[in-house]
Amino acid sequence: MKKRTHYELLKAGAGYYTALAGLGIIIAMALAATWYMEHYGHIVTGMTNEIVWGMPHVFAVFLIVAASGVLNVASIGTVFGKAPYKPLGRLSAVMAAAVLAGGLMILVLDLGRPDRLIVAMTEYNFRSIFAWNIYLYNGFFAVVLLYLYTQMSQDWRVRRFYRPAGTLAFVWRLILTTGTGSIFGWLVARQAYDLAIFAPLFIALSLSFGLAFFILMMVALMRGDDRELGTGLVNRMGRLLGVLVAAAAYFTFVWALTDLYAAEHRDVVKYLFASGNIYSWLYWVGFIGLGTIVPMLLVFSNGARSSVKPVVTAALLVIVGGLSLMYFIIIGGQSYPLVLFPGKEVKSTFVDGQIASYAPSMPEILLGLGGVAVAIAITLVATKVLEILPRSLADAEVDPHTAAHEEEGGAGMKQAA
Repeated sequence: MKKRTHYELLKAGAGYYTALAGLGIIIAMALAATWYMEHYGHIVTGMTNEIVWGMPHVFAVFLIVAASGVLNVASIGTVFGKAPYKPLGRLSAVMAAAVLAGGLMILVLDLGRPDRLIVAMTEYNFRSIFAWNIYLYNGFFAVVLLYLYTQMSQDWRVRRFYRPAGTLAFVWRLILTTGTGSIFGWLVARQAYDLAIFAPLFIALSLSFGLAFFILMMVALMRGDDRELGTGLVNRMGRLLGVLVAAAAYFTFVWALTDLYAAEHRDVVKYLFASGNIYSWLYWVGFIGLGTIVPMLLVFSNGARSSVKPVVTAALLVIVGGLSLMYFIIIGGQSYPLVLFPGKEVKSTFVDGQIASYAPSMPEILLGLGGVAVAIAITLVATKVLEILPRSLADAEVDPHTAAHEEEGGAGMKQAA
């Protein structure tokens, strides 16, 4: 017989308010950094005429992509019917909206003049993928809130729409990430982009980034509030994370091979992947090494079966690798010079044909961290005012099969002894 999941508000102890205070300080510093950049202009940042998307965009795109993946935890339970994930649906939906809000906050504050958002909201250029994404972001909030409402409502007339709402959220999540990836895939002016592979690549990245972010928040909330958290559930999520990071790495290899096959892209592939610059190091050491290989070794190790530490460590490394890859794609792709006239040699007194340099400034980093802090703060406040966090995530509660298997294994070991 299926056990009913009980939800409780997060207890507001000293640790809770200390965490909120710390996040508030980071957010205040981010706002101060925004004022500084707006008052003195982007000349105080590392951004230039060649590299117009800096460190704030690295954080923003990472969070926007991760938001889609965070919602996938709920989709696994609703759309694919995996029982161990169903108790996590409420937290997944709230976190998805919170993470997207943090990413969009960075984008809005990085406009130079935030009031320009009014123009973006009132005048649309439907030939621009950026205008399309405004609809996708707003629609994501609406769909997620609808999905959350069907989960939390006590009215059976609303509850019956739970699965259709979850399916809609799943489909919208895929469309949203496709739109984000298409920003780069349809950007024909940059030799490093201009490939349809960016759409599935960003979908794969969203799954791994989002699951890693969710694992860290789930463990922190459950352990911080002294609630039971089964190692079987965490191990299950860790193994899924290992598969997802491998899929993401696979798509980056396909991206590189596709560019190598096209003669006009070979030089930029060599520049990004094999020139020994900062971008090559970020890809091979940051993303492939720390963000893919090491996490896979951790989540598939024997230690992950009896402890959550290997999975938590793997999730942290996936985020480090994800930020490395975002820097690699966004900054590295812009640093390669534009090919204005293919097949022709261009000479001028400006910077045509030169590799652009970029060094992130402290205000940019603070703004990016502020977006992360906003996402975490919204989640913390939500768990305090909404019943979205399960009372227990013990294996016996959410994954009886795993718990029974572990008990049989323990009994067998005792009998053998």
